[in-house]
Amino acid sequence: MSRIGRLPIPVPAGVDIAINGNVVSVKGAKGELSHTVPSPITATLEDGTITVTRPNDERESRSLHGLTRTLIANMITGVTEGYKKDLEIVGTGYRVVAKGADLEFALGYSHPVPVAAPEGITLTVVAPTKVTVSGIDKQQVGEVSANIRKLRKPDPYKGKGIRYAGEIVRRKVGKAGK
Repeated sequence: MSRIGRLPIPVPAGVDIAINGNVVSVKGAKGELSHTVPSPITATLEDGTITVTRPNDERESRSLHGLTRTLIANMITGVTEGYKKDLEIVGTGYRVVAKGADLEFALGYSHPVPVAAPEGITLTVVAPTKVTVSGIDKQQVGEVSANIRKLRKPDPYKGKGIRYAGEIVRRKVGKAGK
């Protein structure tokens, strides 16, 4: 039995859960999310907790059991607290400027790089070299953060580029270092 899958998910006050067949909808103070539960897995709401069960011990059922439970728990966390990722820009002349809800990066290219904020994501410029990506969908926050980081990945020789806050970039020795 999956250790993660069999844990009950507590539903905090102020969160409305609706289970229609295999669609789980979560509504909270920050917004609304829904997820379609894969066919062999079932989710039930009883006494303020959600329980995710699987009918058998087949390989597919086992792999989807813990995943489904975690996705539903992440939706509940998203509509109550939200998710955020902090990005740092390292490099001489590298900076970011807010243009309304969108961002414009100067990353050493001959042109500025614009980034549009997708639906449900808030891009905040904390400092000229710090950006915060926040939203209620954990997957979408991570994807937008990864796409921004992909604009100029951290260079292993000089360390320049966009990195996650707290990310450690492994540095390489240049030609002169033997």
